[in-house]
Amino acid sequence: MFVSASPVYLDAAAAAPLHPVARQALLAALDDGWADPGKLYTQARRARQLLDAAREAAAQTLDVRADELSFTPSGTTAAHAAVLGGVTGRRRVGTALVHSAIEHSAVLHAAERHVAAGGTAVPVPVDRSGRLDLAAWSAAVAAPGVAFAALIGASHEVGTVQPVPAAAAACADAGVPLYVDAAQLIARVPLPAGWSVLTASAHKWGGPPGVGLLVVRKGTRWESPFPTDERESGRTPGVVNLPAVVAAAASLRAAAADAAAEATRLAPLVDRIRVRVAAEVPDVEVVGDPVDRLPHLVTFSCLYVDGEALLHALDRRGFAVSSGSSCTSSTLRPSHVLEAMGVLSHGNVRVSLHRETTEADVERFLAELPGVVADLRAQAGVTGL
Repeated sequence: MFVSASPVYLDAAAAAPLHPVARQALLAALDDGWADPGKLYTQARRARQLLDAAREAAAQTLDVRADELSFTPSGTTAAHAAVLGGVTGRRRVGTALVHSAIEHSAVLHAAERHVAAGGTAVPVPVDRSGRLDLAAWSAAVAAPGVAFAALIGASHEVGTVQPVPAAAAACADAGVPLYVDAAQLIARVPLPAGWSVLTASAHKWGGPPGVGLLVVRKGTRWESPFPTDERESGRTPGVVNLPAVVAAAASLRAAAADAAAEATRLAPLVDRIRVRVAAEVPDVEVVGDPVDRLPHLVTFSCLYVDGEALLHALDRRGFAVSSGSSCTSSTLRPSHVLEAMGVLSHGNVRVSLHRETTEADVERFLAELPGVVADLRAQAGVTGL
């Protein structure tokens, strides 16, 4: 059983390696960021200064107002709050929530909670490339009783960038606020216009885990679904992990400053994977839009191969990738995103690159992948088909 001496991490869409700026900021903030920023004594005032500075830095990076941005305990918490707060704030208008069929599981779970409480949820289909059906979306948000709409900015699973401006225009025409899950957009590509609520997760851009961002534009009818708490403008309860928040804000600024250069560097590597995998691995389908996509992510599905077996075989060779759903890979359930697209939902691999990925890493992966797939097919007795 071969184990590589130099592991290659290729799952940045799940969690990017900690950015050096995040590490530096985290260590520095531990000395002054331990007190409760809501108190009045000296240590607390210093903590409040750190929190205010982190909020201002993150808001400037995203080009939003500081009082529109709140820190949450995770990206999942932010997504739950975005959806449930959006429908709660607009309950006088109606109870319908419109969302794409390929939302992150956090959004779908929030939609399930909304339905369990008596609301309705309307999923909108996507095409085979994972792109939103704009005609169906426009009709759905224009229907009577729609309170809120949710659209992922870019697919976590296949990298397809969604037509957010056009979807936002349809929402504006209908008077429906739009929530955008921007977890894969921030510090990767420019943010689209037209949204009313936005969320992100720090560990996607190289910040520490356990920090989410929730942005609610001024004038948006949104009401916290949590019990009343005076912290974070009443949007999310509890004391924030201040050292982690400081590290998240610092790394966000650093990653966003390098985003264009990193996209220019990584996009050709992803192009190479898309072309070489399709040419060198028989019976494989590269999925997602080939043009309107994230610069760092590619997904392909291998016929006659079990996804779990493929993940473990690659791991034994030192490659960390995702297989199955990016939202539920721990359970290895078939991907709801790939199923909604109508493509092969088993035997799939998601490769996502990051600031530490090298051309040599990609070349080594491409050199070993065909043999790994061939061995698994031979073990399953499906060679020569």
